Amino acid sequence: MAVVLLGFLRGWGPMSGYDVKTAVDQSAKFFWAASYGQIYPELRRLEAAGLIEGEAAPRGDRSRTAYRITPPGVERFERWLAEPAGRLEVRDEHVLKLFLSSSDDPPGTRERLEHLAREHEARLAELRRLDARKSPDLGGHPRLVLDYGLAFHSFIAAWCRDRADQIPVPPPTRRT
Repeated sequence: MAVVLLGFLRGWGPMSGYDVKTAVDQSAKFFWAASYGQIYPELRRLEAAGLIEGEAAPRGDRSRTAYRITPPGVERFERWLAEPAGRLEVRDEHVLKLFLSSSDDPPGTRERLEHLAREHEARLAELRRLDARKSPDLGGHPRLVLDYGLAFHSFIAAWCRDRADQIPVPPPTRRT
């Protein structure tokens, strides 16, 4: 979480914890979610380590602290960028349920695939709305990452629909 906060502060300038959460929810949440319960304690740790500095920046009657990245914070963030990324680990409960489900239940399998397709189509619709807003480039490669998300969710939705269509559904049984 620390590098995410450092990256947002480096690329987007001083922000409060609330501003960071809003920015994450409007951009990175599609591949890296963050909660207030993660953001605020991490901001305090980063400030204690001298990687960011907080300054009172009240809005109206509300107290607010705006944080900015310090030179050591920039150095730490740039070191992280230069490091090789960790191993890709996918944790998808929909796919896990598909994997563990019975192959003796074609209608259930088909429904799981159709549900997964709908989930990815909903994400795809969110990303298309984000794309339609034509947000300004706020540093980094948001266009590149948005294209990744569009391609990823489009592929998974299409794959699920294709596989669901390949599953034979037995005809309904007749009652006598």
